[in-house]
Amino acid sequence: MRILVIGATGHIGSYLVPRLVKAGHEVIAMSRGERQPYVDDDSWQSVEPVLIDRGVEDEAGTFGAHVLRHHADAVIDLLCFTRSSAQSLLDALRDSAAYLLHCGTIWVHGPGVEVPTTEDAPRRPFGAYGIEKAEIERLLIAETRSGRLRATVLHPGHIVGPGWHPVGPAGNFSLEAFRRLAQGEELALPCFGLETVHHVHADDVAHAFELALDRPSVAIGESFHVVSPRALTLRGYAEAVASWFGQPARLRYLPWDSWRSTVGEQEADDTLSHVTHSPCMSIEKARDVLGYTPRYSSLEAVHESVAWLVADGALDTGGRSLSTFT
Repeated sequence: MRILVIGATGHIGSYLVPRLVKAGHEVIAMSRGERQPYVDDDSWQSVEPVLIDRGVEDEAGTFGAHVLRHHADAVIDLLCFTRSSAQSLLDALRDSAAYLLHCGTIWVHGPGVEVPTTEDAPRRPFGAYGIEKAEIERLLIAETRSGRLRATVLHPGHIVGPGWHPVGPAGNFSLEAFRRLAQGEELALPCFGLETVHHVHADDVAHAFELALDRPSVAIGESFHVVSPRALTLRGYAEAVASWFGQPARLRYLPWDSWRSTVGEQEADDTLSHVTHSPCMSIEKARDVLGYTPRYSSLEAVHESVAWLVADGALDTGGRSLSTFT
């Protein structure tokens, strides 16, 4: 197949593009060209690069036409965040037979009621990101079920892997929690530390896209969660990280209003978003329909990221070595 990947050099694309090339597909890698892929792979030498600024082209109303002129059999959109942007691409693809695979988010759900949350649970998103993504999902699925489009939506959790900061045990992207745990210092967590986060390794997400691409007869018109097998509580997460450095987890718990004063405004906002969602998602549908079997648990995926941070010198462990994952 001829496959166009939008956002090809980002977290997911860095793993997905080499997977597609190795599977024998012809790949067009569309990006702004501002970064190299997170993972080195010789497969990139076989890829057709296309440099484009989607924001600028969306503003001009020309992005869909740019995609259409590449005559792709499938378009994998890893970089769509607004309904208007999705509508522009949809309008262009409606005149083609291209299969559209869209990267959503578990944030389309909002807070869970019965967990693990399944794909058919009522959508109660909050915050601009989750609301827009839920609107995009509704649009693409409705258009597909009406026969005007062929689309699948995959909803990743907190994407993690080498090259970037994972959502940490305090529910934000700061490395301070990792540093404290590695050095045996006390770490304050909000509330009782029983709120949850649900990670997924970027390569597992890439594999899910590959599976949906290979199984259009069962994937088209459907949405799937793409996460690790189980979510983590903040408390359990912190205890695991401390153990990786041979340390006991020295934890204390503070009411939200007290805890938020111990961190910066951005860290507090990020944590609030994560703990008020407290995702715990089911992958039963993706497993049964697509054959999705994630290679990484949440902790295995985070451990790989932490190992990269230590090797890169980004995480000060106070001289403590990171153990291998067991």
